[in-house]
Amino acid sequence: MSQIIKRKISSKRKILKTLGHINYLRLGVLFVIFMVFCSLVYKATAATVTLVLESDLNPVALFTKPEFPEEPKLDIKAYDDKMLYLAHRLSTSTSTLTSTLTSTAVGNSVAGIINIATSTVISSTTKKVISTTATSTTKYLWPAPNTAYPKAGAIFPFKRIVAFYGNLYSKKMGVLGEYSSSTMLAMLKQKVHEWELADPATPVIPALHYIAVVAQGSAGADGMYRARMPDAEIQKVIEMAKSIDAIIFLDVQVAKSNLQKELPPLEKYLKLPNVHLGIDPEFSMKTDKKPGSVIGTMDATDINFAAQFLQRIVQENNLPPKVLTFYRFTRNMVTNYKLIKTLPEVQLVLTMDGWGHQARKIQTYKSFVYPEPIQFTGFKLFFKNDLKEEGSRMMTPAEVLKLTPSPVYIQYQ
Repeated sequence: MSQIIKRKISSKRKILKTLGHINYLRLGVLFVIFMVFCSLVYKATAATVTLVLESDLNPVALFTKPEFPEEPKLDIKAYDDKMLYLAHRLSTSTSTLTSTLTSTAVGNSVAGIINIATSTVISSTTKKVISTTATSTTKYLWPAPNTAYPKAGAIFPFKRIVAFYGNLYSKKMGVLGEYSSSTMLAMLKQKVHEWELADPATPVIPALHYIAVVAQGSAGADGMYRARMPDAEIQKVIEMAKSIDAIIFLDVQVAKSNLQKELPPLEKYLKLPNVHLGIDPEFSMKTDKKPGSVIGTMDATDINFAAQFLQRIVQENNLPPKVLTFYRFTRNMVTNYKLIKTLPEVQLVLTMDGWGHQARKIQTYKSFVYPEPIQFTGFKLFFKNDLKEEGSRMMTPAEVLKLTPSPVYIQYQ
């Protein structure tokens, strides 16, 4: 009996020993699994912390990697070529002078400085430098040197603007208010077509140039000799422009007021991407004279203020560049031109505003626009005043395009 008991005890001991080995094995497996789990948790935690740090504690970045759309960038070579074309220094085919945009990552700046070399020589099958007499000592006034490259989406120099000017309250201030809206818009379309035929390399944008602040002979309640147009009238112009996909200019005649007071009420309109600005030195009275009694003036400080006002609006509202046009038919209408600063957000246009015989208009442009390059140029044509003198007529697009540089802003009054 004792032997049987001993054998049973021995068998139980063997079973227990075997079970002990199995338990140790299980424990080992569990330990390995536990260690693997800990390793995975550690790696996941480290990756999360890294992502949090890289995303500047943005919880959205913990789950998705942000993807930003590529931002269009100005094609600088196409811009330079077009500027040379306008200065009659480059002949090129239509296909090579269209607006060209390329893509680049967000954060790359398109702001820069243009300073086209005076002795540049370009040769290819599609373009050539017209002036073959250029040497290292030749200096050209145009394109204007040391001007800022624009942000992408700029109108100039790739396109031309053809605008009708005036005020809806008056038939004497320009074509914009002289005719019914349907007749006036039909006339504008016709002029746009004429300019497209005259320069097929440059697409044309129609515009309505509305005098939103009008200089007047009476002092008014505040003694500023100007009248601000009501919002309802400005809105009418915006709706008319919309019907033909035109852009709008709001023109300001400050009289005895100033731009610091007159521009802020227009900001709500200038925040729109298709609304631009015109300022008129002729009716900017720096003395005690009434507007219309003498020709007014604006200094570089005035123009810089307007440009910086527009620059802030463009930056704050992520808009394409604005156009700022101002006028000149005497030298003193714009003073200290060398101090006028160009900006990537604003394109500056000095517009020849004189009326009369063709020869006088051309000479005015040569005397007061060409010699003092700022950035771009404009030219004004009058349906009536240009016909007043014997033998005079309104210049054709082909004749205006021969001016150096070719104007990119054309205004009809």
